[in-house]
Amino acid sequence: MHPLTTAQCNHIITLLNTNASAHDIHRLTGVSTGSISNIRARFCPELPKSSGGRPRKLTTANISYAKRLIRMRKADNAVQVTKALQDVTNQSISSQTVRRNLKEIGLRPVVKRKRPLLSARHRRERLQWAERCKEYTIEDWKRVVWTDETKINRLGSDGRKWVWKEVGEPLTDRLIESTVKFGGGNVMMWGCMFWEGIGYATRIEGKMDAELYCAILEDELQESLAHYNKTPSDITFQQDNDPKHTSKRAQKWFENHGYTVMKWPAQSPDLNPIEHLWWYLKKALDKYEIPPSSLHQLWERCEVEWEKIPKEVCQNLIESMPRRVAAVLRAKGGHTKY
Repeated sequence: MHPLTTAQCNHIITLLNTNASAHDIHRLTGVSTGSISNIRARFCPELPKSSGGRPRKLTTANISYAKRLIRMRKADNAVQVTKALQDVTNQSISSQTVRRNLKEIGLRPVVKRKRPLLSARHRRERLQWAERCKEYTIEDWKRVVWTDETKINRLGSDGRKWVWKEVGEPLTDRLIESTVKFGGGNVMMWGCMFWEGIGYATRIEGKMDAELYCAILEDELQESLAHYNKTPSDITFQQDNDPKHTSKRAQKWFENHGYTVMKWPAQSPDLNPIEHLWWYLKKALDKYEIPPSSLHQLWERCEVEWEKIPKEVCQNLIESMPRRVAAVLRAKGGHTKY
């Protein structure tokens, strides 16, 4: 092979300085890529080396546009982003390419959380509630008795359950959450929570109406106060805006018994710490290896696990109230992470 002339070397150096690749220079000059690499190493060692590989399909501007679409709620998933990018770039792009690029800039796919629909009125009421409560101290929150009802299924929860799966692993009982068409059922439960710990809970038999609700207040609530040596004047009672809670019959009961009821914003389960107490209870029930054979056995387990809840769990939840209030203020009455 003949050595390269000075003119050829200078031409190659000029092309290298224009960031031309070795393959492009080979096509222009006919000089082998090995010789071009040697010239580069000898005369242009400071030039940045190509990372190699196929050019990226999406530019930085494309990725920024995709991120903006997601933030502006014009696209939720990779398929929608892909379609928008194809319209802009006029080229074929796979959704997998879009997913990879979105992950590279720190985005990750998650399941949308279900939250109550908030109207403008709901947001305004939540914000007004937070404004009223923003000066509350932990001592103020200690006075509140938190109450709620929940549904507990006999077989499994209403939500998703995740499990790790090996590649190629066949479908086994370990990967299945069993369901039944008939005979599953659930129990409805009312409970209350104090700073000092859990109060008395009860199973709700039949339809919960104002009459039954007042009976629960007369029995379980009054007994809970007595258990902790409290009177209605010592506490502030919290409940949501369910019609049976705000019925004239219930209002009359509170008035006759001297209770102060906290004004509560609608559509606000995230502001009630007892919601997380239900989660704690259901996690304890999930630890039983054998499902309950009947609703009666399910309720027996509920009673056992309810009594086991330590007061520290209640206190930790109540101590979160200043943070919940601050979160509502930041969200201007919108949804919070709780």
